[in-house]
Amino acid sequence: MYKFKLYFYMSGETPPSVARACHLRALLDTELKSQYSLEVINVLDNPQRAVEDNILATPTLVKASPPPEKRVVGNLWDKERVLTALGLIAEKESQEVAQYQ
Repeated sequence: MYKFKLYFYMSGETPPSVARACHLRALLDTELKSQYSLEVINVLDNPQRAVEDNILATPTLVKASPPPEKRVVGNLWDKERVLTALGLIAEKESQEVAQYQ
């Protein structure tokens, strides 16, 4: 079972969208190791899913669990911004502190 459940909503299979998805996977692999699942949703192929999940813009990254839900819309290239917006930096830092105690 994964600790983090994430969804990445993108528009089409354009080179920028594919690059964002690859960058995001690399970031998550580095920061969360194997503790996450990531579902990539192409809103052009699945517009109903975007409506159901209240996705208003792409790209959007959603951390569905653990609660609370967090969203990052737009620029996903800034590692610190993404991790902070998802609430993952504080958790990671607290784990590092616990390792040294």
